[in-house]
Amino acid sequence: MSGNTITQSVTWSLARAARELDLRRGEFDLAVHLGYVRTASDEGGGGRRVTHAEIDRVRSQEGYPDTLRERVKAVGTTEGAALMGISTARFTRLARLGLVVPVKVYLNRYRAVVWLYLAEDLLRFPADKQNAPLLRGRTPEGLRDQLEAGLDLRPRNWRGRYMGFLLRQAEGPWARAAVVASLLDPVQVEEVIRDPYERACLNRFRPDRPSHGAPDSPAARIVSRIMTADDPDEISWLRADLGQAVAEARETQPAPRPTSRPEPGVVPQPAGSSPAHSSPVPSCSRPAPSAPAALAPAASMPRVAGPGVTGPAVSPTAASRPETAGVEDLPAAAERGRPRGLLGWLRRGNT
Repeated sequence: MSGNTITQSVTWSLARAARELDLRRGEFDLAVHLGYVRTASDEGGGGRRVTHAEIDRVRSQEGYPDTLRERVKAVGTTEGAALMGISTARFTRLARLGLVVPVKVYLNRYRAVVWLYLAEDLLRFPADKQNAPLLRGRTPEGLRDQLEAGLDLRPRNWRGRYMGFLLRQAEGPWARAAVVASLLDPVQVEEVIRDPYERACLNRFRPDRPSHGAPDSPAARIVSRIMTADDPDEISWLRADLGQAVAEARETQPAPRPTSRPEPGVVPQPAGSSPAHSSPVPSCSRPAPSAPAALAPAASMPRVAGPGVTGPAVSPTAASRPETAGVEDLPAAAERGRPRGLLGWLRRGNT
């Protein structure tokens, strides 16, 4: 390769882009979800990619890369409680009440659910003076009753935030509807969307769920339970949102349906041809095949009378036609007028 020739790809893969931005893969994925790094769809169907121009844009920002790392910093319960200056027990109560929203979730090696929170969100919470009563003293009575009843809004709040991440990357109305459907149980989707072709279109654009082990493993079942809406209010809201999203997608671009194929042996009629000259075949049944002539001699050959048979024998073909016999029936008529057998031979001998 010559020295003055530089060959570069137009875009980079996500792994390559993370290295170029000096970010760990988890930090990079969070930056993409939060909109700090913009991605583009691969025309070849290879997933999301990042352009060189986007890498240059992120690098040119003030304070890069420290500022970007601070924005995507995610912490657990212990570090989050330290940032807010409260105990881990109080932090967990605030998270269960939905006052702090997780941004990420994963399972540790003991299959325990670990919630992560944005450090920026946690630092803003104590800065708000309205939240001061929640950081000191006893938890208000109404909130305490909800906690005693088992309230835990962490999964629901995470699903709502995760859906926002996916909607930001969705391209097209069917892709946006598929994001909503991905958080519902398949039974719920089938009840809302009755058309099987529209459900197939949703499955085509359905985003991939985070994988944790084999599909039927205990870890995979835990993740599936977290990612599926289970609260009645949340299910009702998602069902309504799914119906509206599919209605908009249906108006923009109806779901593809299979085209009808012509029956074997039927030549499709060209556009503009008159239906009077065509012989249509019912679409629900095929025409019965005709029997070969060699297998049905009785239908094509006349049957003549013999000894012991009264009355003239009539061909089935001639019996089915009330009109006068044609030229092809004259030999058969002549044969019927000529006597057969021994009596006929004697008569011919006397003439």
